[in-house]
Amino acid sequence: MNASLGSLITILLAVLPLLLLTTSAFLALECLVALGGSKAAFAPASLPDDLSLAVLVPAHNEAEGIATTLATILPQMRPSDRLVVIADNCTDTTVAAARQAGATVIERHNLTQRGKGYALDFGLRHLMADPPDVVVFIDADCDLQPHSLAALALQAQHTQSPAQAVYLMEKPPSPGLKDGISAFAFKVKNWVRPLGLYRLGQPCLLTGTGIALPWEAATAVTIASGHIVEDMKLGLDLALVGYAPRFCPSAWVTSRLPSGSQAATTQRTRWEHGHLQMLTEYVPKLLGQSLRQGRLGILVLALELAVLPISLQVMVTLAIAALSLGIALAGLSWLPACLALGAVLALVFAVTLAWIGYGRSDLSLTDLLTIPLYVLNKIPLYFKFLVKPEKSWVRTERDG
Repeated sequence: MNASLGSLITILLAVLPLLLLTTSAFLALECLVALGGSKAAFAPASLPDDLSLAVLVPAHNEAEGIATTLATILPQMRPSDRLVVIADNCTDTTVAAARQAGATVIERHNLTQRGKGYALDFGLRHLMADPPDVVVFIDADCDLQPHSLAALALQAQHTQSPAQAVYLMEKPPSPGLKDGISAFAFKVKNWVRPLGLYRLGQPCLLTGTGIALPWEAATAVTIASGHIVEDMKLGLDLALVGYAPRFCPSAWVTSRLPSGSQAATTQRTRWEHGHLQMLTEYVPKLLGQSLRQGRLGILVLALELAVLPISLQVMVTLAIAALSLGIALAGLSWLPACLALGAVLALVFAVTLAWIGYGRSDLSLTDLLTIPLYVLNKIPLYFKFLVKPEKSWVRTERDG
């Protein structure tokens, strides 16, 4: 084998390990910068009288729990603020429950265009006759923590950019090991990593609920989408037109992991298949835009999106490391193996930092060491993405 051909083969073999090293190192940087952070002490702030505010709550058959959600929002609102529930294709008593709780309710019926994106678009069009300065999105199965509404609205107004609250999942009443691992993974994705980006002065992804937008941003792109991760898509579309989301660590929203195994599987499939779809579609767009416009924030979002769902990142990194080592032992270059080993170490470093700083309430050290077994259990979920990816919005079944 001549030297030029050998060099070409080495470069080709090193591409994937290099990509994994880059994304794993980026993840480790986020976790390192976030280390030492704790839940911010709320500093109650009042909204200025001249700031108009509306809260949209999309709801599909949420009669059982919507009153609880609205009870966490209404005490934070002023008399002039508007609370609008979009009853989207409801077949239960959501409308009556929301009105009784004190919300304005608008009803939408369209069985071909289903999903939260369409519901929120319907709500925005309802507000267009008298648009607010800031609009806030809260899911109907969430609790908005005290003072969070003002924190979100003030940040969105001040920065003229979307603001994303800390959005966490509580474990079910009798949690198992999988619930602890899921809660920890959710915490890394929705608190640790965005906090690291916030401290680096960089934008973040939208993560599902607890989102405030200046009216100009709310209407800058279309939100009418049945995409299974419509919030992530919205944030990326906004970033591409100049409204990159920013993390708001003083605002908190909580929800609950489903206790049923089927509901949990449905939820994980939607989140992770949606992330992979966004990765393949938007990373090239973001990279191209960052090069054309010279915008560091767009490049950072491309890196953030390129980090695979944590279980898959672990799985792929270990597999490529083993393959690269085999190639090296067969007499080819050691460069791919060294890069892959660096990716493994960066990933271990990131997970360890996140657990030390944020995960010990969810997982013991013994539990942490079982994560590889949890990862193996998710192989069918990722295999399904290759053969039959989830594309349709499916509501996660609620407990009770």
